[in-house]
This record gives sequence, C-alpha cells and structure tokens, in this order.
Amino acid sequence: MSSALNDKIFCQIAAYRDPQLIPTLRSLIDNASNPDNLVFCIAWQRDVRDEFDNLEIFKQDPRFIIIEIPAIESKGACWARNLIQQRYSGEGYTLQIDSHMRFVKDWDVKCIDMIKQQQAAGYEKPLLTGYVSSFDPDDDTKFIKEPWKMKFDRFIPEGAVFFLPETIDEWQHLTAPVKARFYSAHFCFTLGSLCLEVPHDPNYYFHGEEISIAVRAFTHGYDLFHPHMVICWHEYTRKGRTKHWDDHVESNKEVVPWHIRNNDCHKRNRCLFSMDGEKHESIDWGVYGFGTKRTLKEYEDYAGLNFKLRVAQKFTTDNVDYPPNPIIYKTDDEWKSKCLKSYEIQVEIKPEYENNPDVQFWFFGVHNATGDELYRKDFNGELLEKIRKENIKHELMTFRTNDKPTKYIIWPFKKETGWGHRYEIPINL
Repeated sequence: MSSALNDKIFCQIAAYRDPQLIPTLRSLIDNASNPDNLVFCIAWQRDVRDEFDNLEIFKQDPRFIIIEIPAIESKGACWARNLIQQRYSGEGYTLQIDSHMRFVKDWDVKCIDMIKQQQAAGYEKPLLTGYVSSFDPDDDTKFIKEPWKMKFDRFIPEGAVFFLPETIDEWQHLTAPVKARFYSAHFCFTLGSLCLEVPHDPNYYFHGEEISIAVRAFTHGYDLFHPHMVICWHEYTRKGRTKHWDDHVESNKEVVPWHIRNNDCHKRNRCLFSMDGEKHESIDWGVYGFGTKRTLKEYEDYAGLNFKLRVAQKFTTDNVDYPPNPIIYKTDDEWKSKCLKSYEIQVEIKPEYENNPDVQFWFFGVHNATGDELYRKDFNGELLEKIRKENIKHELMTFRTNDKPTKYIIWPFKKETGWGHRYEIPINL
C-alpha cells in the first residue's frame, strides 16, 4: 500500500432523507487540514420529493462515491453502512459519522495524531469513538464545549445495551484519549482495516448495532478510546425530519415494516451473545462474528458486563473509573450476587390515580415479594402536568436491582390532605 493511500481517510456517511447532509459535508471539507486526502462514500437514501436533497455538485467531485438509493428501497442504517464499506479501497484511515454533524478546525490532523499517539503507547489498533457533544443546527450558541464519553444505561427487554452521554472528567487536564467500554456508530475514527475486519452486519436494523460492533472490534484487537477533546458535534433529535421507521410502516404495502426488521435484528443480536437461551452456533456468522485476538469473556471482564445474565458491575454502572474493570467475576453466582439487573416497567396511567392539580406528586415504588422497597422515584408535579396536558397513557420506568420485583405502588400525595389511596399493581416479568 502506498504512503499516499495511507494518508487518506475513507469517510462513511449513511444519510436518510436528511436536510443536514449537505451542511455536514461542507463542514467536513471546510474544516479539514488536508481536504484532498478525504474519500467520501455516501449511502444517499433519498426521496425525489425532498427539494433539499441535491448532491449534483458532489457527483462531479472525484473524491465522492455516491450510492443513490430510493428511500423506499432502504433496509435500514446497518444495511446502508455495509454497502458503504464494500467500497473501501485501502485508505489508511476511516471515519464513520451520521449525516447531521459539524466539525472543528483541523479535525483530520487531530484524529490522526491521536491514533498515532496511542500506537506509540503500545496500542496496535486504536479506535476513537463516542457519543460526541451535541449542537443545535438552528442555534449557533448551542454547541457543547466539553467532550463526552459513553456510560452504561441498561439492557433493554429485547437484549440490546443502551448508553447515555456524560462529560469526560477533568478533560481540561488530559493530554490523550481515555479508554472506552463502548462504541458509537455516529462517530468512529480508526484504521481503514476496520472496514474489512469488522464490517457492519446488514441483517441488523438499528438497536444492538453499537454493542455488537464494540465487542466484535475488541475481539479483533481494536482498543476503544474516547477523544479527550471535541472533534465534532452531533444533532441528536433530528426534530421534524423523516426517519426510516416513519416511511417503512405496515400501511405502506411497498415495504417490509420496520418492526419486522427490528424484531429480526434483536433475535440475531441475542444469538450473537447467546442470550435468553439463543445459540450463537445457530448462525454462520462469517465476517460478522467475533474475532480471534480476544474472547467475548475478555470483553465482559474489561467492560464489566455479563450478556447471558444481562447485568453490569457497579464500576460500569457508576462510570467513575475507566476500563478495564478492576474486579473479575469468575462464576455466574458471583455476577448474580454482586451486580444489579436492569428492568423496565410500563406504568399504566389510570384515571383513578387522581391526576389533578390538587396532587403534589405520586410516590412510585417497586417492591419484592416480602414488601422490601427495591426502587423509588416520585412522579413530580412537572411530570404530572405533562401527563395531563398530553393525555399520556403509559410512562416507562427503568431501574436496576439484584432482587426480583413483584409489584409497584402508586400513592398520590395531596397538598392539603396528604396521602391518598395506595394502589398496588403486580409486575409480571
């Protein structure tokens, strides 16, 4: 491979009917130190009715590969990302992003310098990733200045792991990226070899994508890091814009409904991690399976997760210390006794709960079979007002416990008369 090719960056962007795509491309190019070293591949999932969606000027640019896909024919984000990676042609580095982002000046040099810095420190294949800081495309003042890291949120009922962003501790004093447990699909900068070694599984739809890539990359010898400085910004809400699941619904007979692809994806993800009795060996994973440099167990020890039991160590849930986790649990019994399991409960909002202005808050408590309180979070006045105004029928409550929840309690508290009727609702897990 030539040194010139080694300096190039293969930029991967899967865009679905996104008016932010062109501003994102402009930001990438205008803020690059070496824009001629950028090679773009865009999975352009478009609808001809979208007047904002016009890439004609970029089609004439030799740096661009544009895969034009009618939005109605798209099979989802992971499928589109896989199409892009098939066009990789040996560039030294790769950048994967979403189509609604902005970049700092000299972002390319800063990323390459961090990769080389980590290689000099002994990491053969560093990978920069994270839920990067947010921005508002309609308000230039809302660009978050602090770099973010990813923290564990919960295992969802379908088995995937969810994450949340959090500011990197004392980032002003850092001189190098910090170790990461998890991977973000909206920002990844690493060696171009990732496109060949850890390609996106086109059979995934959306959820499960990030945890599967994190573990697969780790087992292929990649070391995960969060940048210690802001490299770019991500627009998280996509407010008012069409998503894949808005178009791919049951009422549209031309498409496979998104929820079918989503259900298949969750089952495949459970198979990958041997969750809920699913067998990893039931699927011929090929290039979409784990690597041979490290094992799944080594990742679980590093990140503090147990996929089969759906639990996380306290080091991971607290997200105070960077990985690897200092304690290794050798048996499932250790995991069960020392870790908290994630639960989600859909709380049904009933009229008899007296959701009126006289109620100051609802006590919400989860209890075990002997009546011990496992979790409490009050429905405050702000949430109750939202429920009233928007006529909300259910509220999702998430919590972690090492005991089995059997019931939850709703207990209204009124300003004038105090506690009202106490409602007990059984939990069927």
